[in-house]
Amino acid sequence: MSGKTKTATKTAKTEMITITIDGKEITVPRGTTILEAARQNNVHIPTLCHHEDLTPFGGCRLCIVEVEGQRVPVSSCTFPVTAPVNVESTSDRIRRSRRHTVELLLSEHCGDCYSCLRNGNCELQTLAQECGVRDYPFGHPTEKTCSLDLSGTSLVRDMDKCIQCGRCIRTCEELQGIGRFKFSGRGYNKTVSTYLDRGLAEVACINCGQCITRCPTGALTERDDTPEIWAAIEDPEKHVVIQTAPSPRVAIGEEFGLEAGNAMTWQLNTALRRCGFDKVFDTNFSADLTIIEEGTELITRLYKALVEKDATVALPQFTSCCPGWVKFMEHEHPDMLPHLSTAKSPQQMFGSVIKTWYADLNGIKPENIVSVSLMPCTAKKFECSRPEMTDSGHKDVDYSVTTREIARMIKQAGMNLPELAPSEFDDPFGTATGSGIIFGATGGVMEAALRSVIEFVTGLKVEDLYEHADIIPVRGFEGCRYAEIKIPETVGPVPELIQHLVPNWDWLKGQTVKVGIAHGIDNARKIIKDIAAGGKFSECHFIEIMACPGGCLSGGGMPIPTTQEIREARAKAIYEEDKQYGETGRARKSHENPAIAKIYKEFLTEGPCGHKSHDLLHVEYTQRGKFMTDATTGGEDVKNGKDKTK
Repeated sequence: MSGKTKTATKTAKTEMITITIDGKEITVPRGTTILEAARQNNVHIPTLCHHEDLTPFGGCRLCIVEVEGQRVPVSSCTFPVTAPVNVESTSDRIRRSRRHTVELLLSEHCGDCYSCLRNGNCELQTLAQECGVRDYPFGHPTEKTCSLDLSGTSLVRDMDKCIQCGRCIRTCEELQGIGRFKFSGRGYNKTVSTYLDRGLAEVACINCGQCITRCPTGALTERDDTPEIWAAIEDPEKHVVIQTAPSPRVAIGEEFGLEAGNAMTWQLNTALRRCGFDKVFDTNFSADLTIIEEGTELITRLYKALVEKDATVALPQFTSCCPGWVKFMEHEHPDMLPHLSTAKSPQQMFGSVIKTWYADLNGIKPENIVSVSLMPCTAKKFECSRPEMTDSGHKDVDYSVTTREIARMIKQAGMNLPELAPSEFDDPFGTATGSGIIFGATGGVMEAALRSVIEFVTGLKVEDLYEHADIIPVRGFEGCRYAEIKIPETVGPVPELIQHLVPNWDWLKGQTVKVGIAHGIDNARKIIKDIAAGGKFSECHFIEIMACPGGCLSGGGMPIPTTQEIREARAKAIYEEDKQYGETGRARKSHENPAIAKIYKEFLTEGPCGHKSHDLLHVEYTQRGKFMTDATTGGEDVKNGKDKTK
């Protein structure tokens, strides 16, 4: 449902109006559109340009209906109910009009459905079948007229498949506030273009992929890396490992016909081994590692600011595990880059560890390791290609693939994921915690960090302060959230792991830790503006920001479609898996992960934020006033993009 419609509904929801749609009486709040009324009551009205996350557009004309008293059919997505009306959505006139509209769309839609990544999940394809289109009375192009935009590291754009529904434009403008797409031209020459008609690599796109998950056809897709991964698997000289993030695991079942909210974590392990991956690891291990590094960095910043009175310390500290958010900061707020945590994302931390510690443990040459990550995100493809991400001496993560890509690989191997037997992750990176799991939901990184920081400082179990260790104040789908965490007057001893960073906790007695959370770049802008204006978020110590609405569980690489209902189902599955960790005796806090203790004992021996961990697990983005676009990745403009402080 769009923001505008929600407002109209909310302000007048006490006034109910009864309308009739196809003979069925329906009572809805005044201001509800006919399309919304129909969907709420299981009356099917087709559409292509409408998406419940976006404002109504009325451009495709497929949702037209006949309203008694109206001379011509109206678009149901933009027609608000203000009085009792009689609506007909299935008349012969409407049926013929819809079929002709689809035929006209197909007359300009070029592409071989069989080779399209959206084959079987294309809204235009579905509507053509639904409307009974059997031929092309207005013609059908058989040769491509537009070249593919392959300039970016993450997204591919095929304008021959664009139907000008405007969803990508509204997604980029309304949800993200980025505005990299626009309509250009008029009439027959009207088209969707990018800023200055440049390739995606050159328009400061943040690669979030939200346009992909709302595109009804294959006009926007992820860059497909599966052929290269199959080639690596088939190469006997290569040791191919994969790490899987929590969000794809609770959503990949949707690619196999399951309802949203069914976790396939353990079946996925089996599928990946049968695909040929030599080892299957849990990204939650490096999520726990990220919490330790990022949490101790926050403690260090607070100590310098509060005790040493260092005015140069950048607070609040922003999370840095979302590459779309980081890229946005580089594009539009380079002056605030010091606020970003220097901790790498879990994906990149894992990549560094795989080609150093893991390679040494197993006697494998790093150049023979092909490191793959399964992520919910298209921006991760850009992130792993950044020139900074080579601290192992090699490209730390060779390929980052989306949930959709891995689902295709599993299907290509002839498997039906839900039917597979479950299996565990491989050691030494198969041990993780519930804190790593909740990274996938907005507020999850914050909650995971607080679980550990609270125990570090107070010496208490977080369960003593929050029931079942669930820090509810930082959960939810509100766009911008603020919470305060009170530190008791009695604090505990500094854990041995971080004694090299602070001498005691006396300086935190009775302090209030203020935190913020935002998801979606448009909401991130609101927080940045609030900080600039000296608002409440300027008083925060730590702020989590994710580029995608709902967090990673709605990333640009996740199954299509996405709706608020689907996002909520995925979030429920994530928190349920975290809960199951507690019920089955598995750790739910990052510092309790035995694999984390092992890596600091055997490899990162100087502890969190030590020299070796800083070399491998941290990065400082110092691009002042420069656009870190896909086009500049690896070029002279970013050659010195990493500034390590020894």
